Amino acid sequence: MLLTRLASPTRSYAVCRSLRLGYGPSCIRTLSTAGIGKTDQTLRRSYLYVPSSSDRMLDKSLSTPSDIIIYDLEDSVPPSPHDKDSARQRLSAFLSHRLPHPERIAVRLNDITTPFFENDISEILKSPFVRTLVLPKIHSVRDLQHVSRAIRTSQARASTPFPIRIVASVESARSAWNLGEIASWTSEYGPNAGGKLGALLFAAEDYCADTSVVRTPSRLELLYVRSQIAIAAKAFGLDAIDMVCVNYKDLNYLKDECEDGRRLGFNGKQAIHPTQVDIIHSTFVPTEKEILRAAKIFHQMEVAHSSQKGAFGLEMEGGGKEMIDAPMLKQAENIIRVAKAAGLEIPNVG
Repeated sequence: MLLTRLASPTRSYAVCRSLRLGYGPSCIRTLSTAGIGKTDQTLRRSYLYVPSSSDRMLDKSLSTPSDIIIYDLEDSVPPSPHDKDSARQRLSAFLSHRLPHPERIAVRLNDITTPFFENDISEILKSPFVRTLVLPKIHSVRDLQHVSRAIRTSQARASTPFPIRIVASVESARSAWNLGEIASWTSEYGPNAGGKLGALLFAAEDYCADTSVVRTPSRLELLYVRSQIAIAAKAFGLDAIDMVCVNYKDLNYLKDECEDGRRLGFNGKQAIHPTQVDIIHSTFVPTEKEILRAAKIFHQMEVAHSSQKGAFGLEMEGGGKEMIDAPMLKQAENIIRVAKAAGLEIPNVG
């Protein structure tokens, strides 16, 4: 058992975590959470898009294991008013029965500049099961304020008893330029009335169309903006959702892209085909080797603390020792948290 004291700019509190690692005496350590770190341990690794224009696709969504299911009213629906209205009504009827758990339900609306947005949000928020809205083409905080006002109006009509989680889609040069302001946004009406920003999502193809960036299999041309999105999200306690892998037939390439996104700090990834979900799930969790290393760090740091030491040398594969101190302990703590949330086995190294 490890007793960890978490310190933040506004409060300190003690949390006792049982990690079932066979530890001896408890140790006490102070961690800084000044970076407004993410504390919600709900796994949101996969975000699968489901076209709302298809009854068959809607019905099939009930069997997907995807952590989040995005019922789409935007790009997967033809742009005519008739098709948009039909998809909206079809989704509204679907949301009235036989649903996944509400925490897994998200709806991508048409963007705020379209004639469909107001009808989308007012109709969708009539459902008490919708907890998350994905908002495309968020270029600035003004766009989020517009969305927040619409949520407030719709919730006043529907009396939704929980904050709406907003996922802001980064799709343009303006979005990337304004990332800090977007990530730090809070509703002037408060989260219960005006929604709460929960994640930044990267729409790579829209971004490339807007910036004339040329897409390559290496993804190097997107390294900067993806890194910025992950950093901005983590600075304000948000999820960072990586881009769609459009080559949905090549699962080896998908895995490589997932591993790349996880290394950059993304929590999860968008999916456009059900076959992508399992790869995303298995990649956006710690590996067995990472979990074992984290467990060793916890155990050996406890021994070091009991000897009034704040660091120790961890044996490395192939020889040598790695100096382990407080930052590595925090990394190990994060790995153990995610592993436990995913139901992965944590070895006893005591």
